[in-house]
Amino acid sequence: EVQLVESGGGFVQVGGSLRLSCAASGFTFDDYHIGWFRQAPGKEREGISCRSSSDGNTYYQDSVKGRFTISYDNAKNTVYLQMNSLKPEDTAVYYCARGTNTHYYCSDKNHEYDYWGQGTQVTVSS
Repeated sequence: EVQLVESGGGFVQVGGSLRLSCAASGFTFDDYHIGWFRQAPGKEREGISCRSSSDGNTYYQDSVKGRFTISYDNAKNTVYLQMNSLKPEDTAVYYCARGTNTHYYCSDKNHEYDYWGQGTQVTVSS
């Protein structure tokens, strides 16, 4: 059974940092694109970062570029999202997802991911 479990969310002040983890099981981790998404209250879920299984290429949405870093540990089947210089607008539920690998590179599109974690809440307070 394919499972993705996020952890590491919490409450942090503006300018603080958090590291999210996404533990994957039930599939060969390195064979699939992995994406990070977030959904703020009243907004649609948006893709913010991903790692391509094809060549390790990474993508970042402009709003998080330079502040967030995606990384992975194959031995632990875990993907991380290091979030620094957090802002109130980063407040959201964060999800990791497994890509369908429709394309060579990973995508920020929801429909290109087939399995999702349950999400972890990140709240940034000013």
